Amino acid sequence: MLLIDAALNGVPAQASAAPQVELSLWELCLQGGWLMIPIALLSLVCIYVFVERAVAVYTAGRQDDTFMKRIRAYVHEGDLESAYNLCRKNGTPAARLVEKGLSRIGRPVNDIMTAIENTGNIEIANLSKGLPWLATTAAGAPMLGFLGTVIGMVQAFYAIASSGNSANIGTFASGIYTALVTTVAGLIVGVIALFAYNYLVARINSVMNMLEQRTMEFMDLLNEPAR
Repeated sequence: MLLIDAALNGVPAQASAAPQVELSLWELCLQGGWLMIPIALLSLVCIYVFVERAVAVYTAGRQDDTFMKRIRAYVHEGDLESAYNLCRKNGTPAARLVEKGLSRIGRPVNDIMTAIENTGNIEIANLSKGLPWLATTAAGAPMLGFLGTVIGMVQAFYAIASSGNSANIGTFASGIYTALVTTVAGLIVGVIALFAYNYLVARINSVMNMLEQRTMEFMDLLNEPAR
């Protein structure tokens, strides 16, 4: 009916509506060009480091409320062997600090404190392994995205210049895709890595505060009068 009305009124009928082109996520990523490869690799490294370190920090932060009470009882009874076994069985950084302190009993207090502090520094350094990768990803992924933006814009303007008067939207569409897709991908990976890094740093600081608390409890234990 519409075609008949259009013909009677002298208006040319439209053949059909332009089909809508749907672009999948994978196809969109491919439009980003080769720079999407290092960005994808950084995202995989970020995920692996975060999961692995999150598990390690969670394990290190576990606390046994009865641990120091049992250590205190063993020390007052002079049963250092049982105290050693308890520390090895516990297996947490706090237990290793106490074990190092137990091994220095009989020496000056400063020597004991120094040994515990050195062990604590080693434990924190072990927990912090992999964090530089997250920091590098947080800073590097957006930079790769911006590099893709520059490359895409160069490609777009080169295509326009090469086409001359025959240039149209399709001439520089590929360069615009590269510019926008790499920027979005780089920013997404960088933001995720930044939040993951700050979360792990906060958790490690919490573990460090717990280790300092255990150190003070152990030093107080050594100064307590024997039963």
